[in-house]
This record gives sequence, structure tokens and C-alpha cells, in this order.
Amino acid sequence: MRILYIDTSSSYLYAAISENDSKIVEIKKEFGRSLSEEALPEIVELFQSIHINPADIDKIMVVSGPGSFTGIRIGMTIAKVCAWSMNIPITTITSLEAMNISSDSNTNRVPVINARRGNVFAAIYDSNNRQIMPSQLIKIVDLQQKLKSLEDYIFITNDDIEIIGNKESYSPKLQRIINYYKDKESINPHAVNPEYLKLTEAEENLI
Repeated sequence: MRILYIDTSSSYLYAAISENDSKIVEIKKEFGRSLSEEALPEIVELFQSIHINPADIDKIMVVSGPGSFTGIRIGMTIAKVCAWSMNIPITTITSLEAMNISSDSNTNRVPVINARRGNVFAAIYDSNNRQIMPSQLIKIVDLQQKLKSLEDYIFITNDDIEIIGNKESYSPKLQRIINYYKDKESINPHAVNPEYLKLTEAEENLI
């Protein structure tokens, strides 16, 4: 089975093509504000580098958020158009799930993404990848309070967040992510929606 993985939920493009549980080719590159212009050409180049077409893909796995509003829309649009136009099964995972699975820590894991104004996007997993707290927008002080019931834990983040506890950087292990979620149920491309977990800044300003 060939799987295309796409994650544009941050300023980075993380993309890979895997076949039969083995990575063929991948890209991990920061584009910043130019991500919207570079993501699709870079993914096209992945296909060209191994001389296959998008129609040769058996499944698409896309990160649906949370994270950058603009970034999420980029990856989701590319994935949904490919899935719909070429009738390719598609599934989604969250950025926090990807962060958790990529960790080698043998303790409770807390992937966190800065959501500004004292808030983070966060989830809590135990050492066996069982979810203790689902992905949500939460105040840092409330998250720290929830963590008091755990004996040990580590934060996974690449953001500058004022949190108390041990931290490790997020270094995505794309093949591990793909292998872990490869059998996740596919959904109708039209039902694939971003998981922002919060309102956009424009929407917040209207409240």
C-alpha cells in the first residue's frame, strides 16, 4: 500500500510517501510565510523524484490541526482535492497525535502548541499511547493543574511556552506516524474538516 502523508499545520511542510510500511521519500522543511506557495510544488516534486503519479497512491493521511489556521487549510485543501478527484481514500489525524507518536519518552506525554494569550492546544497520553486527555484548547494554568495527578510527564513542543516541567522538541518520525495510523478508517473527502479547536482571530474580534 502506498500512502501519502501531509502535515502543514505549522510553518513546516512535513510530507512523505510510504510503500508497504517503508518510507520511500520525505520532506521536512520550514517555509514560514511562503508555505502556501511552496507546499504543492514540493509535494509534486516528491512524486517526480520516485517517478510515480498521485493516482498511484492508495491512501492519503493528512494532519487536520490544531495549529496554524493558514497552514492547516493548505494541507487540507491539497489532500481533499487529490482524494476527491482521484477517488483515493483519505483519513485525518491531529497534530497532537503526530507529536505524541513521534516521541521516544517512556512516560506520560503532553504535546502542546502555543495558542497565545496564555492558552495552548494540548492532549495527554500515557506511555502506551492511550489518551488521558483529548485534544483541546486549554489555559496553561488549567493544564498544569490537571497534570498534578500524574507522577511523571514530559511536554513535547517546539514553541516558546512558559510551562513548568521537562520538555522535548518535536521531531516528526513520519514513517512511525504513518505505520501507527495506516489502518485508521477512511472518510468521505467532503466530510474532512479542519480541527482548529478555536475561533480565528477575526472571529474572536467579532465577539
